Amino acid sequence: MLISVYGGPDASNCFDSWELSGNQQWFAREGLIQVVMDHRASGHFGKEGLNYVYHHLGYWEMKDYSTMVKWLVASGNADPGKICITGFSYGGYITCYALTYGSNVFTHGMAGGSVTDWVYYDSHYTERYMGTPANNAEGYKTSSVLTYTDQYKGKLQLVHGIIDDNVHMQNSINLISKLQDAKKEFEFMPYSGGRHGWPGNKWLHYLNMKTRFIYKNLLEKEVPQSMLR
Repeated sequence: MLISVYGGPDASNCFDSWELSGNQQWFAREGLIQVVMDHRASGHFGKEGLNYVYHHLGYWEMKDYSTMVKWLVASGNADPGKICITGFSYGGYITCYALTYGSNVFTHGMAGGSVTDWVYYDSHYTERYMGTPANNAEGYKTSSVLTYTDQYKGKLQLVHGIIDDNVHMQNSINLISKLQDAKKEFEFMPYSGGRHGWPGNKWLHYLNMKTRFIYKNLLEKEVPQSMLR
């Protein structure tokens, strides 16, 4: 199963409509279940939902995503050994959090441009939801991916643009350092000249990496050359 997320406060992925790409249809034919999920603070539930994540980014999103995955597994629709989550930016944060804090549910992840600790992110955005490290030290600690690297298991693919001026690369570097110190297995690909995304063949290289990851770890078969760009 492949779960695509963005997450974050007041940000929705689920809508009452269909939007299927050629890639999604191909993967469905290959036997990949593709799921989009929203959590209680996604905006669908108004201020009441947003109140949950105030000073506690990550926790409630992961609680809701985990509950949905467990239901899909219990209903016989997903293999508990192949639960992959993917996202970019805040979605990268959620993916990294899922492979650490949520690693009892999520087994694989593909994360791009990821926040790994809210201390490193833009204070204009972060303090709106988290307050400051001085007045919410515990919230910053529990929302940090770096707090839970000892719980990491499964397999994580990390990518980051070297000159990302939105989510600075120090986010991924600090996570990488913690995982190395713990002798954990993961994949990492930096993109030279890449900001919060990167154009041209480097973007195609990134998409090919994700395709290869899906075929190797979830479908367990060779990648058709027609799927590579």
